[in-house]
Amino acid sequence: MKSGTVAKGWRACCGAVLLLLAQAVGAETWVVGPKGEPRSLVDALAQAQDGDTIELMPGDYSPGLVLENRKLTLRGLGTKPRIVGNGKVGASKALWLVRGGEVTLENIAFLGARANDGEGAGLRMEGGRLLLKGCVFQDNEYGVYAANDDSAELTVANSEFGKAPHVVGGLYHLLNVGRIARLSVSGSRFQQGFEGHLLKTRARENVISYNFIHDGRRGGASYEIDIANGGLATVIGNVIGQGADSQNPVLVAYGAEGRAWDQNRLLVSHNTFVSYGWMPAWFLRVFGDRLPENTEIIAINNLLVGGGLFSLANPGSFEGNRPATLGMLRDAETYAFELAPGSMWRTSGVDPRKFKGHDLAPKAEFEWPTGMRPLAGERTSWAPGAYQR
Repeated sequence: MKSGTVAKGWRACCGAVLLLLAQAVGAETWVVGPKGEPRSLVDALAQAQDGDTIELMPGDYSPGLVLENRKLTLRGLGTKPRIVGNGKVGASKALWLVRGGEVTLENIAFLGARANDGEGAGLRMEGGRLLLKGCVFQDNEYGVYAANDDSAELTVANSEFGKAPHVVGGLYHLLNVGRIARLSVSGSRFQQGFEGHLLKTRARENVISYNFIHDGRRGGASYEIDIANGGLATVIGNVIGQGADSQNPVLVAYGAEGRAWDQNRLLVSHNTFVSYGWMPAWFLRVFGDRLPENTEIIAINNLLVGGGLFSLANPGSFEGNRPATLGMLRDAETYAFELAPGSMWRTSGVDPRKFKGHDLAPKAEFEWPTGMRPLAGERTSWAPGAYQR
């Protein structure tokens, strides 16, 4: 290679690094208040540049914000600022609309979205990459709605979804994700559904890990997790509970609407399934007749609390899954869903670290009210279910 070419390449590399450093140094933080002091959210958005952060002071904010092709972080300060619909919505039937770009929303509550057609969303995503951290979505027709875009990515961490409107026939999902590239949900809590699903996704790739997806003893949601179009799905380390008033006995469904993606695989490991119903539950239902014949299904070391079906009528590899009753847990009334001390199942799981070529070992546990606690140390035995404590 000629020395001139090397020099040009070096100068280009240095220029790129300096540009990134300049952008990092130049990033600004804008503080806004619900009454426009020290400045309004609208004004801050008009002045903010890509890479900036907007911090919202506590209080109630009106709906209608649109973030289009922006690269911004919006973060609540202290007590979560509230985006309050009061029966209203803004653009695209949402309190806030994120359209493209790369956006992080942190420590913000979205409440009370209602639309004339019953499809109001606390937050609507149309493309781009969106990260939600420590946010709350309650009393919305849809908590979060992600529209179809096969390049979009949605990440939800340590957030809370609940209080679906009690409208017969409404079928409101707390999280409703269309055909996007990737969905990741971790450390989050889903409760108080009604008729709709707690979590519904049609994404190409889904990683649902270390969450509390539990509708309560008298919960009225339908599926707790609906992975409607197959795809690549990993469900690991979750508490998944269905209430006695559910209209559908299925807790986790895979492929109910048929395939939409070329690659299809379901991995279900170290979850605690809980059914409070009198009739047998269908803890996992794989709609194999709607999926390719070679779809890989693996389910290991899951704890099945209450009566119901799991491996029966489902294709795939099922090992280390154990039945249990509420009385076999430490204290189900206080959501201590780990196996009681001295339980015969505590060391009965199979080694999940290299199971049929997959590492299905849990790396963390859900920690109340939201978040995760990493699992420390090397293990020589494995308990079925979401908790190793």
